[in-house]
Amino acid sequence: MWSALTVRIAACLSGNKTKRSQIKNDVTANMATPVLSAAPTADQVASFLRSHPDFLEQHVIEEVELEQLERWIIRKSQRAKKKTDQLKSVRKTSLSRWKFCVHADKRQMLQDLTQSLQQKPTKDHVLWELANCISSAVGADGFKLYIPERAQSDVLMQYLGQDCRASNVADSSTTRQDRMSRGGSVPCYVARTREPVRVSRGVVDARFPEGIPNEDNVSHILCQAVLQPDGQLAAVLELWRKDPQLPFYEEDEEIGTSYLVWGGIALHYAQLYLTMNKQKKLNDFLLAVVKSIFQDMVSMDMLVIKIMNFAQRLVDADRASLFLVDAKNKELYATIFDVGMETRTDGEIMINDSEEHTKINTSKEIRFPLGTGIAGQVAMTGEVLNIIDAYSDPRFNRTVDQLTGYRTETILCMPIFIRGSIIGVVQMVNKRSGVFTKEDEEAFEMFAVYCGLALHHAKLYDKIRRSEQKYRVALEVLSYHNTCTEDEVRFALKEGIPENALGVDDYYFNPFELDDYEKARHALYMFSDLFGLVRFDKNSLIRFVLTVRKNYRRVPYHNWTHGFSVSNSMYTIIKHSQDAFRPNESLALFIGALCHDLDHRGKNNKFMLDTESPLAAIYSTSTMEHHHFNQTVTILQQEGHNIFSKLSSSEYKQVLGMIKHCILATDLALFFPNKTRLMQLLQDDMFSWTNQDHRLLIIAVAMTGSDLCASAKPWDIQSETVKVIFEEFYQQGDAERSAGRIPIPMMDRYKPNEQAASQVGFLMGICVPCYTLLNNLLPETKPLLEMCQENLRHWSEIDEQKRGKVDESKVSEEADHVGPFWDNISARP
Repeated sequence: MWSALTVRIAACLSGNKTKRSQIKNDVTANMATPVLSAAPTADQVASFLRSHPDFLEQHVIEEVELEQLERWIIRKSQRAKKKTDQLKSVRKTSLSRWKFCVHADKRQMLQDLTQSLQQKPTKDHVLWELANCISSAVGADGFKLYIPERAQSDVLMQYLGQDCRASNVADSSTTRQDRMSRGGSVPCYVARTREPVRVSRGVVDARFPEGIPNEDNVSHILCQAVLQPDGQLAAVLELWRKDPQLPFYEEDEEIGTSYLVWGGIALHYAQLYLTMNKQKKLNDFLLAVVKSIFQDMVSMDMLVIKIMNFAQRLVDADRASLFLVDAKNKELYATIFDVGMETRTDGEIMINDSEEHTKINTSKEIRFPLGTGIAGQVAMTGEVLNIIDAYSDPRFNRTVDQLTGYRTETILCMPIFIRGSIIGVVQMVNKRSGVFTKEDEEAFEMFAVYCGLALHHAKLYDKIRRSEQKYRVALEVLSYHNTCTEDEVRFALKEGIPENALGVDDYYFNPFELDDYEKARHALYMFSDLFGLVRFDKNSLIRFVLTVRKNYRRVPYHNWTHGFSVSNSMYTIIKHSQDAFRPNESLALFIGALCHDLDHRGKNNKFMLDTESPLAAIYSTSTMEHHHFNQTVTILQQEGHNIFSKLSSSEYKQVLGMIKHCILATDLALFFPNKTRLMQLLQDDMFSWTNQDHRLLIIAVAMTGSDLCASAKPWDIQSETVKVIFEEFYQQGDAERSAGRIPIPMMDRYKPNEQAASQVGFLMGICVPCYTLLNNLLPETKPLLEMCQENLRHWSEIDEQKRGKVDESKVSEEADHVGPFWDNISARP
């Protein structure tokens, strides 16, 4: 290559004045047949090339390989970097040192671009830097960068950047200015055709009749379209020169195009970053929405305010309104219809949110039919309406603007769905910057999902709140009728608490000898005898006992007599077993026994579950026992009934928890696991009165023993109690038969002969084991075990009599004793 160049130059220097084509032929011949001649010196070659640039260009194009040419360019750029003092550019931009194609090392350009993306990975920043680089590379005197508006792609907006110089742009105080509709200007033509254009002042071109604007003494313009990887227009770059003698050439276009090839990659990643960043912000925004809405769902009005506030912030609207759908009347309605960000003024409601004040216009409820206005149309069709010019839309109602003086320009109105039905419409008015975009619609569509859920739950919350208020009213009415009267309290106070009650501490005390009021007075005596009145208010105690009496229903067995009898049995256990239970344990045992069957309906837990009783829906296990405890707490919470008011907070909590344990222990389903554990502890000799878990077991068994005290009463009391027990069982059996179910024999009034056998099984399987455990741990309770065993003997003999296994004389003797009872049962229909 170099020999050919030398030959050609030598021929020129020796005076061979032939044409270039002749020289080329001679060179070819000389290369084939070498001819010796004097070689030119380096100075002669350099001088020749400087004076004949066209000759050098032709030779390089024809003879030099592209790879070799690129290596020369890299070497040239590396040498230029060493002369930094001589090549400092007057244009001070972050990327203006790039020298691409014939001006730069491509690797270094990519490194600088990567660094720029890390610092400011935004689309506008990349475009601004590319514009600066291209302007510097082609030696332009300045540039203008036009970016299409997001909402109106046919409108260009001049972008001024943040660090622009006065030499490049007229004003650097803002980032965008000069809206330019696509018309006859050069940028508009390039935006439309995507073709580069070079034009000089004075040249008439029909494509852009406006020509070059008369400003800044511009003589020449080079305008190029900046495209995104998907072919969408990202910007239009307009380069200009002032010198009339320095027009733009095709190589300037090539330089700009080369920059834009690599800049497209930067734009792509800037767009990816922008998309991810927007999604992250949207996710953070929605998370804040969920936290704010669902953590503080106070009322529907507050929720509406929050939704409008969040919607306004989401799409940067000046105003927001939320209308709910009244499906029954086919109307839209709102009480809070306008939310906006404004400064505080008198007479307006303000909410401080994100360091801004939210103005809320409130009025009486407004209603209008579905299909009326823009919001009504959206509610009717379920379609999104994005209106750029409200006054040009015939559906827009101008009345509000005329009354308020507010000017509505743009509207974004979107429906809110729940389960496929429209429950509301949100209307955003006047986007602060530009018009509402497709991105606003997509963001709000996701936001609307959470709005729908929140509105749905708020409606449910309102229903629950109203139901709660109704429940409170009902409870107030019931408490009035189920609370002792002041006359009863005054009468009881006048008589006072008895100082003595004969026989009440006997295990075999007969509760049937007392009327209901005397039972209440005996209960007061037992309480004061066990605990005194120093820690308890006398008036509260009297009210509490009288109200407990009133809250036992008039059912055959689980009535006030049973409640009093169980509390009397517990009283005797505590009284005779001195120091076995601690003071607060004794207090919980006695009150638990007194209240253990409050509001009993005469039906067992299984019946409640089978009939899907509301109580069973509230308490899935130990249904009635949980209800009894709840009733106890309800009475304690009524005014003047809290007998524990003088206890400390910790004592109150301890006693209340113990009362719950005691009442739940009366569920026989819990007795069997308690019995198994306690028996195992006794067999292993592991029981300890100092172990709290062990104490809870004996407390539970003591409650079961008291609840079963009728089985440990003398035979006359036992037989009388069994009558009412079976009558309650029969009533439940009748209810089951009415519901189409077959009652068990024990509850079937048409099978009275089964009762003796059922009593034998009940006493042997539950009562005797219970009293045996009590006797082992509390020997003072032995009378309960002995009488229970005696009653078991009686029932066994009656069962044998029914089976015809005893002699005639014994049958006659027993029949004389219990005959009237069985005759009474058999005679029932």
